[in-house]
Amino acid sequence: MADKPTTVKEYLDSLTAEERATVEAVRKTFLANLDKDYKEGMHYGMIGYCVPHSMYPPGYHCDPKQPLPFAGFAARKGSTSIAMHFLYGNEEELGRFVEEWKATGKKLDMGKACIRFKKLEDVPLEVVGRAIKRMPVKKYIAMYEGLLAERVGVKKTAKPAEKGTAGKKPAAKKAGKKVAKKTAKR
Repeated sequence: MADKPTTVKEYLDSLTAEERATVEAVRKTFLANLDKDYKEGMHYGMIGYCVPHSMYPPGYHCDPKQPLPFAGFAARKGSTSIAMHFLYGNEEELGRFVEEWKATGKKLDMGKACIRFKKLEDVPLEVVGRAIKRMPVKKYIAMYEGLLAERVGVKKTAKPAEKGTAGKKPAAKKAGKKVAKKTAKR
């Protein structure tokens, strides 16, 4: 394929019959379970679902011009992958998803949030559908912002000291300790 597909139809048309059948089954599961506010399109070379800028103006923190990615899937060299971004960093939902998947007896080949499989029969689509259904847009945005706040906090504390301040405590920390001491005395 010389040109990258820019629409879902172009993408589907570019697949072999077997790949298309698998991708369409996964797509049907997504569409049946997604909150109506997610939008379908081509994202990062795969069929993806995102929170549009109209719902979440800041967009994706890595590239604010992009809408906030939620999930997607694509046929890849001899296999298919489902990227479930909403599981990344969400330990509770990830644990529940893995537990439900394993209860089906099917093997789970998963990275941080990406599931890989060779045959459609290897995927319990009902488990994928339930996970998607449990994450409406508003809940996903709240979870995403919570994760971002945690990361920003880590970045702020990991900043190197400014020149000439080695060994000195930042003013904000000193002030915070004074307030804490005054509060403790009361």
